[in-house]
Amino acid sequence: MAWFAVLAGALGFGLVYFSGAAYPAQYAQYLSLAALAGLDSLIGGVRAGTEGKFKSDVFISGFLTNALLAAFLAYLGDLMGQPLGLAALVALGGRIFVNLSIIRRHWMEGHERGSGSGPKSRSPKNGNSKIIEAQTLTQPEGRAVQGE
Repeated sequence: MAWFAVLAGALGFGLVYFSGAAYPAQYAQYLSLAALAGLDSLIGGVRAGTEGKFKSDVFISGFLTNALLAAFLAYLGDLMGQPLGLAALVALGGRIFVNLSIIRRHWMEGHERGSGSGPKSRSPKNGNSKIIEAQTLTQPEGRAVQGE
């Protein structure tokens, strides 16, 4: 079901890119943050698909909410004279990197299982050191995820 997230991203990109619509430069900060929020939702949807937890209604609502909230934070920051858009940029960028690392790890584990080698661990009995597993991080939602 992760294909839905990728299809939605490709469709949205195609509509904006090929429509030829021009937007005033004053909206660049808002649109770029909204696009980054959309990319975050897209990558989050792919991650949920790799974990078998993808739900299209959660993806669509998260996509719209994240994009609108990021653009609103940038607008509110402009009104107050503070760079609140920077806070959204840091938060979304961090989530994108975490989600990509989890997707990569799922892909690598699936690739190892497919080749028959599986995860390797060595017992201390034969003198080899044990391979250290990734540490577990906790996201704000309370879900445990594997980190770097």
